[in-house]
Amino acid sequence: MPAGLCWPAAAALALLFLALLLALCRHLWALRWSLSRDRASALPLPKGSMGWPFFGETLHWLLQGSRFHSSRRERYGNVFKTHLLGRPVVRVTGAENVRKILLGEHTLVSAQWPQSTQILLGSHTLLGSTGDLHRQRRKILARVFCRAALESYLPRIQKVVSWELRGWCMQPGSIAVYSSAKTLTFRIAAQILLGLRLEEKQFKDLAKTFEQLVENLFSLPLNVPFSGLRKGIKARDMLHEFMERAIQEKLQRAISEEHSDALDFIINSAKEHGKEFTMQELKESAIELIFAAFFTTASASTSLILLLLKHPSAIEKIRQELVSHELYPQHQNCPMAPCPGTGRDSEQQLLTTASDAHEDQLQLPDLTEETELGGGCSPNLPALLEPMHPPSSPQPRGCRCPLDISLEQLSRLRYLDCVVKEVLRVLPPVSGGYRTALQTFELDGYQIPKGWSVMYSIRDTHETAAIYQSPPGGFDPDRFNVTHLEAAGRFHYIPFGGGARSCIGKELAQAILKLLAIELVTTARWELATPTFPAMQTVPIVHPVDGLQLYFHPLWPSHGGEA
Repeated sequence: MPAGLCWPAAAALALLFLALLLALCRHLWALRWSLSRDRASALPLPKGSMGWPFFGETLHWLLQGSRFHSSRRERYGNVFKTHLLGRPVVRVTGAENVRKILLGEHTLVSAQWPQSTQILLGSHTLLGSTGDLHRQRRKILARVFCRAALESYLPRIQKVVSWELRGWCMQPGSIAVYSSAKTLTFRIAAQILLGLRLEEKQFKDLAKTFEQLVENLFSLPLNVPFSGLRKGIKARDMLHEFMERAIQEKLQRAISEEHSDALDFIINSAKEHGKEFTMQELKESAIELIFAAFFTTASASTSLILLLLKHPSAIEKIRQELVSHELYPQHQNCPMAPCPGTGRDSEQQLLTTASDAHEDQLQLPDLTEETELGGGCSPNLPALLEPMHPPSSPQPRGCRCPLDISLEQLSRLRYLDCVVKEVLRVLPPVSGGYRTALQTFELDGYQIPKGWSVMYSIRDTHETAAIYQSPPGGFDPDRFNVTHLEAAGRFHYIPFGGGARSCIGKELAQAILKLLAIELVTTARWELATPTFPAMQTVPIVHPVDGLQLYFHPLWPSHGGEA
């Protein structure tokens, strides 16, 4: 220490030096990205901040959630630059801007996910594939989502949802809706979609491991002890080990000419296209199938329950519509026990039998990948996917359980369709999508340099769309009961993405939500178990911060002991 310099002065000098060093590092970091602009273009880079060296603005993004994007959009406009998860990113909002991104697939942009996501999900997935490989994979999967397949799924979905909700109503305490919805969707994905035969302990352990994987998909690309990426890699390796054993057992069984579940369908369809999937490809495909079905479906289901609770008038309108279409079940003298074939014992027997019989084909939607549903269904698929009926049991006198509802009947429920669309507009499960610029191009007066990431915002585009007659920030299902929205263009409303990567399972996703809504409004009433409604977290999937604690009560009183 120099003579005459006291400790307080030395500390202040050290802090000043540190502040100057940090300021210099930040300036050099910003300069580094400023110099990365394409000199062949006269357009400037978008406005915005690149944050701190290496970390960028990732910490701000994780802590602030949706407020991060809205605050910067207010400051910089609908196109701004930032640095997230180790990469320079241009954040894009607005129908016209998003339209250029989504329709520019394979020419202007290519699908791209954060490095951590690519590491954890792997390189052999639909999410990460491009060009001809992407088209080939989509062609294989699209056959699982044709209309005939969807029609066959509905009775199974309805029975499973009915069983689950009746269980909620019989709980003496509150229900954590988001957690319960995840349990339901994971059970469907694991046991039916992949055909896994699981004991209850195995199921819980697998679900816990998978949740750890998903929670760390969007983390800093640092493979160091205690980091999010390290936790995700550990979960991934455990899942791959389990999936390899399950797939080996599947491959060792006699190969049937028919496809028993989605994974069988992928294996056999690949062979039909002259390709043998490696074990690594099969493991990654299995994880991707669960990823596509698990959190996004649980998120949308939770949002539906939350928004209906906030807007009881919508519940009454749904009931009135069901009555007008003779789809409102009568429950007089119906005991509170589950209807025949939907109890806990029947449910377990149903799921086990489904795996053995190779008939239960419930397929959940891919909300993160984006073809139009319809064509490509194999001629024998309807026969393969005929719903398995649960064991018959006596039905209580006077009890009329919910009717099986067809796709055609669902399509006639216009107001219910509007409710589901509004839920997905207000709280889309996936907030946006990532792309990589294949070439430098112009967007909203700025250059998007080749190699930079482009993140288009679904949520912000919904919130700022000016075409809606009622305020975009409110909940108004009737906004979709008008024709001018279609004429205004489809990129104001993009919960399932658009273009070459539009959600392959969007029709099924909406059918699941409609069946859930029907079961909710016809069998239960629900109320908050907390003083106020919870805040919503948007990363990585939209969900209530407290899981949404609710009390569920049967809508119809129990008369099981009465004559």
